[in-house]
Amino acid sequence: MSGFGTARRTPRRTLTSAALALATLIGVTAAGTAPAAASPDSGPTAVVSMGDSYISGEAGRWRGNSLTNSGSRNGTDRAWTGYSYNPSLVYGDTAANGCHRSDSAEVTGTAGTADALINIACSGATTRNVFRASSGGQSYKGEAPQADQLAAIAATHDVKLIALSIGGNDLGFASIIRKCATDYIVWYSYCHDDQQVLVDSKINTVMADVAKAIDEIRAVMSAAGHGPASYRVVLQSYPSPIPRGAENRYSESGWSRVSTGGCPFWDKDSDWARDSLVPQLADRLRAVADAKGAQFLDLRDMLQGREVCATASRLVTSTQPPSATVSEWARWIDSNGTQGPVQESMHPNHYGQLGQGRCLALVQARPTGHHACRNTPGSGTSGMYLTALS
Repeated sequence: MSGFGTARRTPRRTLTSAALALATLIGVTAAGTAPAAASPDSGPTAVVSMGDSYISGEAGRWRGNSLTNSGSRNGTDRAWTGYSYNPSLVYGDTAANGCHRSDSAEVTGTAGTADALINIACSGATTRNVFRASSGGQSYKGEAPQADQLAAIAATHDVKLIALSIGGNDLGFASIIRKCATDYIVWYSYCHDDQQVLVDSKINTVMADVAKAIDEIRAVMSAAGHGPASYRVVLQSYPSPIPRGAENRYSESGWSRVSTGGCPFWDKDSDWARDSLVPQLADRLRAVADAKGAQFLDLRDMLQGREVCATASRLVTSTQPPSATVSEWARWIDSNGTQGPVQESMHPNHYGQLGQGRCLALVQARPTGHHACRNTPGSGTSGMYLTALS
């Protein structure tokens, strides 16, 4: 969704849509060889990620959160070059259009399992940015609808797995976050009551559109000659970037949730988001996966204890360096507006994305069934584990 150290370059084998288009024009695939003659079984293998910011890699620039606004921000800012900030070191060419496909995006967690890891997700995308243009799909941020991009991939690659994160922007997650933060900072009122009504009024339509997005993916794959048993669609839910009220390390009555923690939400609104909104969306997405024969990856608890302001995590300081074991795994709301674009707010950061990537790799190794993915307290991203869902 789109709303609110040492730099690393984008991995060689992770293609953006622009790179893929260029490769198609010059006759080169991700593996560096001439594309197969339109036979899906003979081309290089591929894992593809599609959808919105929670899978594109939004906020991958950040390793935890720090109050320091200069230099590398105590090592949290991976875009720091030593003398300036260069977001393209993390987001590649998508730093310019705002799709923000980072070098730590979820699909990179499946490295070594396919010849090409292809990320065509875009921060801010809705279901209509996934549909084919011929089915009402719309271009976004200068890029063709994602199903049309997938068609080009499927024509030359043996696609094994398609990971999809979509629906949050249709539901208005960014505006919900903005409303709840404003109600805390400005109006001293709750947001959960009116926002729940708004969610309930939209969710049936949103789920129908998510189902259509999967239909669009299957139509593209069928047209390219891929049988339904030759690939998998993994539909995933969203993790909560904020903790429950009782698990917030800052008092709700002070100003520290705004000025220090970057989590300006009342306890009741936090509890609603964590234990009502996120589960509601996850349960409905699972129902879509069931109806459409997709696998479901439940991420609702993926950030448990690693959320912004969670008592089990800490800010990065000059004496407490970035660490996957104790730093936050989600990007805060930068109240001063001095650390990168606001659209990075409330997304899994570099550590969170590595955790999600591990989740996807674990699901990839389990070809059947729905699974929930969680982290192990006190462990890094390698401590992610799956629990089978009945």
